[in-house]
Amino acid sequence: MRKARLTQKEIARLAGVSQATVSLVVNRIPEGLGRIPQATRERVEKIIRETGYVADPIARKMVKGQNRILGVFTYEPVFPSAQTDFFAPFLLGIEEAAQELGYDLLLLTGAAGQSKKIFGGNVRLRLADGCLILGRQFDRAELGQLVAGDYPFVAIGRRDDAGGPVPYVGADYVGAVRSLVEQAFALGHERLAYVGPSDGVESSDDRWAGFISAVGDDNRLVHLPEVTQPAEILLKSILDSGATVAFFLELADAVRVEALARAWDLRVPDDLSIVVLGNHLRVETSARQFTSFSIPREEMGRVATRMLVQQIEQLAGREQLLLPCPPISGTTLSGVPHD
Repeated sequence: MRKARLTQKEIARLAGVSQATVSLVVNRIPEGLGRIPQATRERVEKIIRETGYVADPIARKMVKGQNRILGVFTYEPVFPSAQTDFFAPFLLGIEEAAQELGYDLLLLTGAAGQSKKIFGGNVRLRLADGCLILGRQFDRAELGQLVAGDYPFVAIGRRDDAGGPVPYVGADYVGAVRSLVEQAFALGHERLAYVGPSDGVESSDDRWAGFISAVGDDNRLVHLPEVTQPAEILLKSILDSGATVAFFLELADAVRVEALARAWDLRVPDDLSIVVLGNHLRVETSARQFTSFSIPREEMGRVATRMLVQQIEQLAGREQLLLPCPPISGTTLSGVPHD
């Protein structure tokens, strides 16, 4: 015969206290625990240990006001085809971890026809126990509001402080780019071109920081920030500068320059090496695999979800973590060409 579940009422009777006192001890409610004498709390905890009492998980969630729901908010649309390759791996990782941890997901979209805001009137933030925020650009004012409050949240992607540290799980772009530059130097390259802006969002800043920290000497650097120029101008600028390897911030720019190089009968990497600083989007191109590094998007989603749940369940505070970016050898980086 199945033994009946032990109740808080029976624990209260055994400890000689009220059921309300047992509830405060079991659920670790700070404002209530402060009013219970230490000796009383220890007596209740002793009875709990001796009887093997386990709190009803459903009731415990209700006491703590938890819905077992994680919000997911993006400032950019998630589903249009132009963005699919960027967001899909993050969402896969988030879904996998949420399922493992017993949480549901709520996609927070905001009001139609308006700019997306975390604190917009139609965003039902409090339906979720905490929120994961992802996207290329964040609203700094809203980040500051989140940092100043007590609502659990984690940003996916490194973010600068916003009136205090922003909890995030990001990719170590600085280390990944530095490693690629050091690899180019080891192969004999002495003059390097960087194709893309040196500032902007944090992910671009980190790539530039990694590049500069490895190059050191400005005389070895050619910077071409105006990537909106035709491929002909970009490729000619690289060749005229004397650079033997070009580092591209965006895969799409590398694709069009590499295609033009082939049209000009230039061999990549024999005549010009090309490195891509992490693939942002899948671009249909030739069978060539660019030398690059992998951005651990799925793992970032998984780790960020676990970090958020730890915040919600008060197992950890707000943390910041960078994940390594595994190198992709590719076929576009080789030794310096010789005449």
